Amino acid sequence: MSFAGPLPLRSGASLSDYTLAYETYGTLNADRSNAVLVCHALNASHHVAGVYAGQPKSEGWWDNMIGSGKPVDTDRFFVIGINNLGSCFGSTGPMHTNPATGRVYGADFPVVTVEDWVDAQAALLDALGIDTLAVMGGSLGGMQALSWTLQYPARVRHAVVVASAPNLTAENIAFNEVARRAIVTDPDFNGGHFYEHGVIPKRGLRIARMIGHITYLSDDVMNAKFGRALRSAVEGELAGTDYRYSTQEIEFQIESYLRYQGDKFSEYFDANTYLLITRALDYFDPARLHGGDLTAAFAQAQAKFLLVSFTTDWRFSPARSRELVKALLDNRRSVSYAEIDAPHGHDAFLLDDVRYMGVVRSYFDRIAAEL
Repeated sequence: MSFAGPLPLRSGASLSDYTLAYETYGTLNADRSNAVLVCHALNASHHVAGVYAGQPKSEGWWDNMIGSGKPVDTDRFFVIGINNLGSCFGSTGPMHTNPATGRVYGADFPVVTVEDWVDAQAALLDALGIDTLAVMGGSLGGMQALSWTLQYPARVRHAVVVASAPNLTAENIAFNEVARRAIVTDPDFNGGHFYEHGVIPKRGLRIARMIGHITYLSDDVMNAKFGRALRSAVEGELAGTDYRYSTQEIEFQIESYLRYQGDKFSEYFDANTYLLITRALDYFDPARLHGGDLTAAFAQAQAKFLLVSFTTDWRFSPARSRELVKALLDNRRSVSYAEIDAPHGHDAFLLDDVRYMGVVRSYFDRIAAEL
């Protein structure tokens, strides 16, 4: 969907003539009360469920959660997925032409925040004729759901926030900064205008993805999946027990896995997008305008909430979700909270867990009963 704009941004800049890519699933009911907005995390998109015709490997990133008969049942709900501004999956981003200059934005694309994304999402929902809704997201998507309850409190009836946090810790900001430095110091980055040079800073993207992927998995899962297994043991080389005695070649299976993830990521993700989205993560902090008081920040929220965290998620730990629960309870808001004992780390919010799926299904059953 195209918008003439301008869309004012928190930085003081604005975006005009922008496009938002989106998909919908299910049917909007007569009184337009069954809408569910699903907000995506760092490297996901508006394609949240299903597969594209003739593309068997095009499964949506939350297909286990959303669809006919699934926890978010598209036989009952009208689900909307929107690709955020600055991303690289269809919405206006750094790889598109700046209408003011006729040149590709590149590094000149304005910095965007979670709040800016929510404003853009609200504009699209306005165009669809949707006034009130439920908002759902995991990780960075959960931050957007939280921001919806603060920016448009009268519009949000329910907020489902999974594996998220009220802001990033210093450690999380540090991981993001190391990843960004890997990208901007890649010789092919060219100050963010690599498109003009016909190159892609793949080396930096690979390293950024490897760093990120380490933070998404728990130590238990890494050890269970890889341990100290040698790549040679899997490939049948060197009798499977000998080292290569090399500092450059892949020695351990975990190294092979991380390099594979980095290579795959560098083939489809945009470097400037990575910088923009990680910075949006860094900036999100609704309590900042209230002297750091999270309770005061959420005083204006009117929604009912479901929060879910996972015990082995050290990137967005349960303690961060409990901060949100306390702030909401302090404001006498309706809150359901589930802390799932799962071994998968941060990535657990994308995976099948009977208890997790059951909690979400039960909550959406309650929403459906209100329709």
